[in-house]
Amino acid sequence: MAFLNLKNHYCSKHKRTARALTPQTAETDAIRFLVGTQSLKYDNQIHIIDFDDENNIINKNVLLHQAGEIWHISASPADKGVLATCYNKTADGKVVTCAAVWRMPAELEPGGHESPEDAASPAHALELLCHLGPAAHGSTACVAWEPAGDGKRVISLADNHILLWDLQESSSQAVLASSASLEGKGQLKFTTGRWSPHHNCTQVATANDTAVRGWDTRTMSQIYCIESAHGQLVRDLDFNPNKQYYLASCGDDCRVKFWDTRNVTEPVKTLEEHSHWVWSVRYNHSHDQLVLTGSSDGRVVLSNMASISSEPFGHLVDDDDLSDQEERRPEEKNQEPPQDSVIATYEEHEDSVYAVDWSSADPWLFASLSYDGRLVINRVPRALKYHILL
Repeated sequence: MAFLNLKNHYCSKHKRTARALTPQTAETDAIRFLVGTQSLKYDNQIHIIDFDDENNIINKNVLLHQAGEIWHISASPADKGVLATCYNKTADGKVVTCAAVWRMPAELEPGGHESPEDAASPAHALELLCHLGPAAHGSTACVAWEPAGDGKRVISLADNHILLWDLQESSSQAVLASSASLEGKGQLKFTTGRWSPHHNCTQVATANDTAVRGWDTRTMSQIYCIESAHGQLVRDLDFNPNKQYYLASCGDDCRVKFWDTRNVTEPVKTLEEHSHWVWSVRYNHSHDQLVLTGSSDGRVVLSNMASISSEPFGHLVDDDDLSDQEERRPEEKNQEPPQDSVIATYEEHEDSVYAVDWSSADPWLFASLSYDGRLVINRVPRALKYHILL
């Protein structure tokens, strides 16, 4: 196991509880993450974190998010200045989680190398662009942007509804294009969802209770269902960016599972490296053998899932290029695939790790966020990086 090199990480404490994290997806030059706070006591904020990797320093800007506690945050894949949040709001004596699309102020520039503990940094206001639906749809669990799109289509999951929105008039108006509902006994509620970057962006995966479902966005019909994907609640999903049928899931049964959506009777692989609920799972955007997970056990685990990656033999392999025989019998090839393994376990957090994610600008850098507001930025161990590249 490779251990953390302290020169390769940065720790920032936000003095507010937090669980929402996203890279600024459209930013491919600067290393930038957005963190949403979750505080009942203070005004909530979005912290824009710029990491200067050469000098190992952080630049921070603060945006006021006075609408409420932030439960989920996602960034537009096309416009650096646009983001969506899911936040708590009290309406008619009930607490509901709403969703809205916002724009950062145009004059906002990366901060002036201040310390993350510097409370004197000025706060800017977010511009509300539009709300995603009335509260009648229920509490919104998450918002997912069309991955390869122009930032004009998003999906929101509200209670048992999956809602596809067209953002019009420079995102100032959200028009409901289509929708579908979960049918069944009891109070069915979505917990999370992920938009697939494959199949011309026509598929979305959702989780509710212990089930994972796939949807076709053209017809809003269900295309696959994994009824008991986990023994307990499913917390997060992510699609392999290089293998179109592969999906990762994690949940309260402490497991991370990998699925081939063409045959969902059994997971392709299962990881059991955490001792408590697994809240977050993320594939590396470029090197899909690298998988990050974060858990309530306070640990972040970086795994090498080479055997089910697009590079099982050290070079890119496409599913469609392999015959059934080749897929079934890799041992007949000249080169044995490397073994799956845990690359490193990171234990800088003292609270539940609710979110992990990779930088959009640097494929070897990732961030993790724990509930106490601590953001830790780490790098993939150098030896592994060179092993993958060379």
